[in-house]
Amino acid sequence: MSNTNRRKFLGTAAALCAGAAAASASPLQPADNRKPLIHHVFFWLKKPGSKEDRDKLIEGVKTLSRIETIRKIYVGKVADTEKRDVVDASWDVSEMIFFDDPNGQATYQTHPIHLEFVKNYSHLWDKVVVYDAMTV
Repeated sequence: MSNTNRRKFLGTAAALCAGAAAASASPLQPADNRKPLIHHVFFWLKKPGSKEDRDKLIEGVKTLSRIETIRKIYVGKVADTEKRDVVDASWDVSEMIFFDDPNGQATYQTHPIHLEFVKNYSHLWDKVVVYDAMTV
């Protein structure tokens, strides 16, 4: 192999390696560049501190996972972490749901499973606060 061909080969190989490394370093996104929507809901029970009501509400929130536009759902209760001025531990149950886009969240809002959840479990909560965020 001549020096010219060897240089071309090494240059091409180096470019391919650099491209492969760059491609593997960034996560893949949908071709249409949609950004997932995060729907985070906090519930305050009518009977704060009631383990029975908290567990019942958690059971209800978990039924939402059957809605087809939900990509991921996390259900939580207040963590026993350090008490700081910036930490709000006044709520009882939370749900964090990931959707592909706002359309998925809109479908969720009117889905029969979601409407059934509200009908069957809203008697347990006194207050609900929702935070919707688009990922960046």
